Amino acid sequence: MFRDLLQESYDAMRHNRRRTALTMLGMAWGIATVVMLLAYGDGFGRACANIFANFGTKLFIVVPGRSSMQAGGEKAGAQIRLTLDDVDLLTTNIPQITHITPDVNKDATVQYDSRSFTMNVSGEYPNTFLIRALTLAQGRFYNPEDELQRARVAVIGSETKEKLFSGRNALGEHIRLDGVSYEVVGVLGAKMQAGDDNINRVIYVPFTSMSDLKDTHYLDSVWFNYETNDYERIEQSVRYILGMQHKFNPSDRRALFVFNLMQQVHQFEVITLGLKILLAFIGTLTLGIGGVGLMNIMLVSVTQRTREIGVEKALGARRRHIFLQFLAEALTITFIGGIFGIVLAYAVAFSVGRLTLYSAMAKHAEAGDIRLMINPVTLIVAVFILTLVGLVSGMVPAIRASRLDPIEALRYE
Repeated sequence: MFRDLLQESYDAMRHNRRRTALTMLGMAWGIATVVMLLAYGDGFGRACANIFANFGTKLFIVVPGRSSMQAGGEKAGAQIRLTLDDVDLLTTNIPQITHITPDVNKDATVQYDSRSFTMNVSGEYPNTFLIRALTLAQGRFYNPEDELQRARVAVIGSETKEKLFSGRNALGEHIRLDGVSYEVVGVLGAKMQAGDDNINRVIYVPFTSMSDLKDTHYLDSVWFNYETNDYERIEQSVRYILGMQHKFNPSDRRALFVFNLMQQVHQFEVITLGLKILLAFIGTLTLGIGGVGLMNIMLVSVTQRTREIGVEKALGARRRHIFLQFLAEALTITFIGGIFGIVLAYAVAFSVGRLTLYSAMAKHAEAGDIRLMINPVTLIVAVFILTLVGLVSGMVPAIRASRLDPIEALRYE
């Protein structure tokens, strides 16, 4: 039965080759549009994920401020100052923290040979390499031994290396930070840098040796990452623990600034999901236009083959036989056109390559551009939409053909 249906569908399409080809072209264009739009949505989401991964996703930055609410007998307006005791307190009371580091930084005069620049120097623990999602281009990052020995070693950013050393090797050279000599042990890989951001124009030194440049008793900020998805509870814990320690109201947002990158990540995930739904809807409408064309062609086919339908019914064919015959023809056209459309979508995706997005606003941001990558989920969704459109477009003519009166059909001229 199935083989007979396919044979009849093939014979009908071969009889009207030009009409069939144009109908398949419409379906192919429609499914190619669906696949490419869905691939664009996936590429946009992946680009956003790469942008946030550049800075580290599950990351908290805690910056002290000034209280604006009276709490525990303390007046509003008190300056909040964090110390290493607060770092230990957070580590002890929040088990979800995986890595944590204090941060003390200053703009220092950096000298090498006859070159001199003002650059930001950060004193942090060695695990800041993981917390900040840094990468190495050369050498190594300072380690716990350097931290214990108060070693005067430095890891410099990619732009710092270019400013100080140009194309020369920087490893093993000594630079002066506010007159204090530090040995360069590593050069960082370039990170995405937007506008006037100096993220690549930075120098990292061990927290202990940072005391040679600045008093490290009071911290500028605390950075840490974590292993749970409940970031809101972690933020509440941070505010409560430090609020009890420094006697400010935990709900006082000005006393403690807590920057949570995962909150922004989730906001962009919602935007990306909305974009995907919108693009899928637009693609479905485009494919629907091809479906309307298929329906019209099949209705014309029913009209032209009215006598044939009458003969089939006179010979004993039932309604379901006629219905399946025309539905099979419509689905055959749909899926053959779909195969050509998917091949076309792959060809366009490979030929287009990278679409500029974040690299138009930032340096070293090629990973933040959109790439039309067609994944299996995209194909499954596209095939589902194609099948739905093919069924709807084919059922109307098939139902009309199956309901024709055999006597009237035989009389049709």
